[in-house]
Amino acid sequence: MLYLSPSRDEYYMVAAGNSLALNRGSQEEQVVPARYRQEFLTIEWEQVHLRNIFPFQYFSIGASLIPFIEHNDANRALMSSNMQRQAVPLSRSEKCIVGTGLESQVALDSGVPAIAEHEGKIVYTDTDKIILSGNGDTLSIPLVRYQRSNKNTCMHQKPQVARGKCIKKGQILADGAATVGGELSLGKNVLVAYMPWEGYNFEDAVLINERLVYGDIYTSFHIRKYEIQTHVTSHGPERITNEIPHLEAHLLRNLDKKGVVMLGSWVETGDILVGKLTPQMAKESSYAPEDRLLRAILGIQISTSKETCLKLPIGSRGRVIDVRWIQKKGGSSYNPETIRMNSNLLTIT
Repeated sequence: MLYLSPSRDEYYMVAAGNSLALNRGSQEEQVVPARYRQEFLTIEWEQVHLRNIFPFQYFSIGASLIPFIEHNDANRALMSSNMQRQAVPLSRSEKCIVGTGLESQVALDSGVPAIAEHEGKIVYTDTDKIILSGNGDTLSIPLVRYQRSNKNTCMHQKPQVARGKCIKKGQILADGAATVGGELSLGKNVLVAYMPWEGYNFEDAVLINERLVYGDIYTSFHIRKYEIQTHVTSHGPERITNEIPHLEAHLLRNLDKKGVVMLGSWVETGDILVGKLTPQMAKESSYAPEDRLLRAILGIQISTSKETCLKLPIGSRGRVIDVRWIQKKGGSSYNPETIRMNSNLLTIT
């Protein structure tokens, strides 16, 4: 990068900063607009001495994705660029009608789409992998399926090529969670009206059509992880079981014989994901007559169990997509202290 004073700038032929396209495969234009001695000319590319800073280089990625940012208030542009980080991938993404041209470059640099490393022919494709054959080599490209991100959003890749299709190096093979056709797609194209509506849209209030709700226009998928552990208490080990007393049967309908929720089950608020009983000593006043007799004659300590199940929190619903029974290395199934249950739930918002 070279900094020139205004007195030296006029002695060089300076091309416009946006004279080159962003796509890597495009060729340089033969004739480009330039500035020389305070005049605007059209010259050959070989005659260019310097090139201006690209206009998008003044802003961050978030600000560069705002259309017509030069017409926006500075505070609103700052808020918009920060709010883009809060956007979540939708269930059905859509390309933006009005953009800045950087959507494809941002999607490519993010690493979310699957890109062809070399040219070839698609031999096989499904939701799990894409097999590419070319240059005497066969490459298997695994696809991401329903993985949880660090923001609990759903990361999923969708193949965009058919079997038998010939592709080039750098071509999009599979779209990511927030890309369509290799372009960043974080929202929806909706019709917005700036007009009063009986005071319901006062200040920052917004009226929306009910079709946005019932038509799943802004519906998104989220993956949440629920975990429970078993320990050895002073009154005995905790147990994972499907026989939980004093609970209604419909809350236990999704548990298997071991007391763990079954893979693929649809669960609602309050449903049991893992059934667990924790032993505890009963109070003297709560003993039944036969229990008191056993304690007096044989000295047996009577213990009861408390229900400490893993339940789905209020406001959650979804389908179980992964269940794991994790056991510490070197432990055994008879040592409950080494057991941990993880379950991933795909929720709809």
